[in-house]
Amino acid sequence: MTILSLSPDRIPVIVGVGEITDRPQEITDGLEPMTLLVEALKRAEADSGAALLGEIDSLDIVNFLSWRYRDPEKLLSSRLGITPKHAYYGPVGGESPIRYLNEAAQRIARGESIVAAVCGAEAQSTATRAERAGIALPWTPFAKDIEEPKRGAAFQKPIAVKLGVFRPVSVYPFYEAAASAHWGQTPREAMAESGALWSAYSQAASENPNAWLKRRFTPEEITTPSPDNRLIAWPYTKLMVANPTVNMGGALLMTSLAKARSAGIPEHKLIHVLGGASAEEPRDYLERDQFVESHAQNAVLGAVTDLAGGQAKAFDAIELYSCFPCVPKMARRTLGLDPDINPTVTGGLTFFGAPLNTYMTHAACAMVRKLRGGARLGLLYGQGGFVTKHHGLVLSRQASAEPLAQETSVQSEADRHRGAVPAFVTEAAGMATVESFTAIYARDNAIEHGVVMLRTSNNARTLARVPAHDRATLAHLLDMDRSPVGSSGEIFRADDGILEWRTA
Repeated sequence: MTILSLSPDRIPVIVGVGEITDRPQEITDGLEPMTLLVEALKRAEADSGAALLGEIDSLDIVNFLSWRYRDPEKLLSSRLGITPKHAYYGPVGGESPIRYLNEAAQRIARGESIVAAVCGAEAQSTATRAERAGIALPWTPFAKDIEEPKRGAAFQKPIAVKLGVFRPVSVYPFYEAAASAHWGQTPREAMAESGALWSAYSQAASENPNAWLKRRFTPEEITTPSPDNRLIAWPYTKLMVANPTVNMGGALLMTSLAKARSAGIPEHKLIHVLGGASAEEPRDYLERDQFVESHAQNAVLGAVTDLAGGQAKAFDAIELYSCFPCVPKMARRTLGLDPDINPTVTGGLTFFGAPLNTYMTHAACAMVRKLRGGARLGLLYGQGGFVTKHHGLVLSRQASAEPLAQETSVQSEADRHRGAVPAFVTEAAGMATVESFTAIYARDNAIEHGVVMLRTSNNARTLARVPAHDRATLAHLLDMDRSPVGSSGEIFRADDGILEWRTA
């Protein structure tokens, strides 16, 4: 592809990547997130081979959850000795690092920025150890008066909170069960696919020096419940969910092609941003039309595939977000890729580690290294919330002949495919069919209760509990050889006023 028609000072390129994984022996030796950010940025500068930190005029920081700072963008700027025109600390969202990279590239393409940085860090492992030990950490004082960002329960219906299906680990199973049934899989077949997929992620983590868990797990190790691999929410075990208890920092530096060349950065280090796409689902997951696919995910993946010439097979390096198996399983099918594709260059949120909102910062670093190593075209797909926020980004060793697109939203395409949303009711009786389900487990692998998402006789949606003592209904839900999705049963109100459901 030629770039002769484009001005080099309007062509964004990633020039430096930096990561740090902190494993302190003593709790008080653990590095705080702000320190991890500074170190990751220094490593990104060293990777570029040019003195760029002092020239940063665009700074994006991924939202922290392990520690709370007042004006973190100002604090980091002060520590770096810079005064960027754009300094942004964004909201919660696992897709946010990809979005920030896309937006930073757009600013360079518009001529509004010359050197941009995107960075994120968490120290949840140290923070958790300190809290359990009752140790005060010698970090920047925790900003107790800063309001915690809204998450999970703030956007969900009261009954979802009451039944315990307002956290990611208990909501994603609704997609897992509904989608696998839609694909014609038995639960056993769906579990086998998840195990094989997660084993592939663990293989990548075993080869990534920055990963938290650096060993390959077999599919059976991942899917078989044990004291060390307990069930959390059906069908997910501990080794099938994101692991946020890590200490990590990541950063990327971006500049224009003209600036990179004038700084003497070698051409083989320059990775081009070809463009991206974004879309969202309703934040209240019970206000979605169905759970067999995500219209926002489909629209985003369709748009980034168009950037690759309309064929997802053109991507020879891929990162599919991996908080829970249903996400990359749906994404792979939307992309039309074979089951044996390598879904990651990083290692996944279970094995590489899930530094909360900033995993995709590390995925972008890994993708840059992969492209420098010989891959030609890379896809980064990030996701946040409960299959809520989606962003895709295409990176390449070559520049595009076209200017970077300034519009990324494909929301209208997502909304065009959205069907009618069933009314949600909290009063129901009579027969109802299972739309999806999960079961919540205690730490000893015992079931606390099941939760079914139901469609009533007039096609309204509701949630109902299956108590632990109803063994027949739980056995029906957890049958490995036959999905309960679409089966019928009776709704009734329990003594505590909560709707319950039992199989017919």
